[in-house]
Amino acid sequence: MGMKIYNSLSRQLEDFVPLNPEQVSIYSCGPTVYDYIHMGNARTALVTDIIRRYLEYRGHTVKLVQNLTDIDDKIINRAAELGISAKQLAMQNGEAFFEDSQRLGIYPADVHPKATEHIPEMISLIQTLIEKDVAYVIDGSVYYRVNRFAEYGKLSNRKPEDLLAGARVEIDERKEDPRDFDMWKAAKPGEPSWQSPWGKGRPGWHIECSAMAMKHLGTTLDIHVGGEDLRFPHHENEIAQSEMATGCTFARYWVHIAFLNIDGRRMGKSEQNFILLRDALDNYPTEVIRHFLISAHYRHPLDYNRESLMKSDGAFRRLSNCLDALKKYDGQFEEGDTTISPLQQAVQEMKSQFIAAMDTDFNTAQALGAIFTLVSKVNRYLSADDENAPPVLAQAYHALTETCQVLGVYDTQARDGDGDNVEHRDHLINLLLEIRQDARSRKDWDTSDKIRDRLKQLNIEIQDTREGATWKIVS
Repeated sequence: MGMKIYNSLSRQLEDFVPLNPEQVSIYSCGPTVYDYIHMGNARTALVTDIIRRYLEYRGHTVKLVQNLTDIDDKIINRAAELGISAKQLAMQNGEAFFEDSQRLGIYPADVHPKATEHIPEMISLIQTLIEKDVAYVIDGSVYYRVNRFAEYGKLSNRKPEDLLAGARVEIDERKEDPRDFDMWKAAKPGEPSWQSPWGKGRPGWHIECSAMAMKHLGTTLDIHVGGEDLRFPHHENEIAQSEMATGCTFARYWVHIAFLNIDGRRMGKSEQNFILLRDALDNYPTEVIRHFLISAHYRHPLDYNRESLMKSDGAFRRLSNCLDALKKYDGQFEEGDTTISPLQQAVQEMKSQFIAAMDTDFNTAQALGAIFTLVSKVNRYLSADDENAPPVLAQAYHALTETCQVLGVYDTQARDGDGDNVEHRDHLINLLLEIRQDARSRKDWDTSDKIRDRLKQLNIEIQDTREGATWKIVS
């Protein structure tokens, strides 16, 4: 069975066949850098990271382009509030985005284009649409004629009468049609602007992504990734202007990541209910955050709450302890042994199940399930005294670390070299938890409380759960 992707455009699973077998092209809508990214933003960035990792794991060469929107209304307004320039604000928050992404273990894209560095490409694209009579100029601003694109609404599956309400377009009596959206905004006093054939101004949000995607990936790209909230109007408008300009399909597969919820509502800055990624990473290890964000399929909403994070924390501890115990067997393969033990069979089943899950629209929840099923079997095997253990345990270690690396839930590199101190710390804390558990079983509450309190002084918080004690570093 080949790889399948749920295409938001067709609203069904489709066989994934890249346009160019030599290289898969992916464009991901990056952040508008007017603030730090929150956990909802992080989910989209992380899913993109895992899609790329898995495609490479399956033998594809991938070119990923992820933009930074560094000029728009939100940036201008926030900069004015802070009394700094829009350029300075965008630069600061752009650097913070890369810092936070690195902490989450997200690999950099091959290209991170900035909107302000692609003004000529945007002007050229707009000019093409004007020449085709798909766009028109009014007082230095340029608008796209929505009614010229017969397929407008095909991505969002909206009826023409529903489009205006969802677009949140600015009311402008000068426009030919209220649905028409701006591609170039005439300059306003005090705002950043660039020279154009229509006078000084700045680009609209939608034209930015079309120009940057086609600049770095060509007129047709394989996969376009973004949050569910971008499906309309942003992605709908990208399709309209790009396909009218080139006559080609803009993106062959559209991947939309569902919302991260908190208290039953979508997490977002507009809702004032967001958790910054950097704050979450101050309280939980990277692998715990990654595990939580991929614990549900990317098309399913995910609830951010303490209970879910504690479950991910416990899961990571089980995984980490298992792999730490297996590490000493690494490399102890035996060539020529054709005997298939039950654990070897379990290893093969895990890899098959992992691939089947990820091949079916990147189902990380099922992929994690396959990994943890093997972890349980390995733990039972470790407790048995088997003189033939090293070879099969080496195979289990290799299979687990390989698949975990695709998901980024166990970083073998961080646990080698520079990660030795972290590993040593983790072992010491886990040892203290074992001693504390022994004390609790003897009803030695003084010792139990002393260990808990002294660890708390070191910013290590213990949580007692039905599955046992877990710990985390708190700020």
